[in-house]
Amino acid sequence: MERWSGKVALVTGASSGIGAAIAQELVRHGLKVVGLARRVERVEELAAGLKSAPGKLYAVKADISKEEDIIAAFDWIKKNLGGVDILVNNAGLGTTEVLSNIGDASWRVLDVNVKGLCISTREALKSMKERGVNDGHIIHINSVLGHSLPSTMPVSIYHASKYAVTVLTEGLRRELVQLGSKTKITSVSPGLVETEIADALGPEIKERIYANNPCLQAKDIADAVIYTLGTPPHVQRRGGENHAQPSMATGSFVKRCFPWRRGGENHSQYSMATDPFVERISFFNDVM
Repeated sequence: MERWSGKVALVTGASSGIGAAIAQELVRHGLKVVGLARRVERVEELAAGLKSAPGKLYAVKADISKEEDIIAAFDWIKKNLGGVDILVNNAGLGTTEVLSNIGDASWRVLDVNVKGLCISTREALKSMKERGVNDGHIIHINSVLGHSLPSTMPVSIYHASKYAVTVLTEGLRRELVQLGSKTKITSVSPGLVETEIADALGPEIKERIYANNPCLQAKDIADAVIYTLGTPPHVQRRGGENHAQPSMATGSFVKRCFPWRRGGENHSQYSMATDPFVERISFFNDVM
């Protein structure tokens, strides 16, 4: 992580849960962190508790579903900090709306989980290009639901949004390869994490899920982000996906890096590479 000391990281959805945990860990590792959130006062409270840390947390108000808010945030960063070296697309919403009864709540999920992620990524890449940064890092906080649909729960637009993140990650990797960029692309796919996103399910369902299933904590995902940022620039990590788990039952921060296969060829978990790549990290509980 030494090479990132003093660099600028942007974390969306930084007011609580995974985003807040990531922002705090990055500050503790000496980065200048811009935390975007609608509830900016929460980010300000986090910043007040990090005054003795080697880095610094800046609170900026923004609604990730609004393009003008995202652009204004990047303008603020350019004016005050120069630009972005790391982007963590964490902001996300959930919904209980099923596909046969789809409505406004689902469109809001797409606005945040997909559109906001794409606009933030576009602006981050623009910021890097303007300053000649060719070794940045973009991290998407995805979900295991973006790789496999469980048979034990209804499918919603949330699942579709996370599948979109998976495809967008790979698509961006291919674009950057063609451009000759060394910027890294990472998709982190947690299972069930105990955060406020489950509030959309209602108190009874939320309590039942958390009571009956072991859960990851936000700090676990923050640790994964620090881990992937700490890999040397020349190291490619590819793997970590497992589609065998039939349910959302996850927890105890288990990082399994399963062999990744394509066309019958086994790829080692680590390889020397100079092209951008997708780093996939999935979390599963030992339920088998």
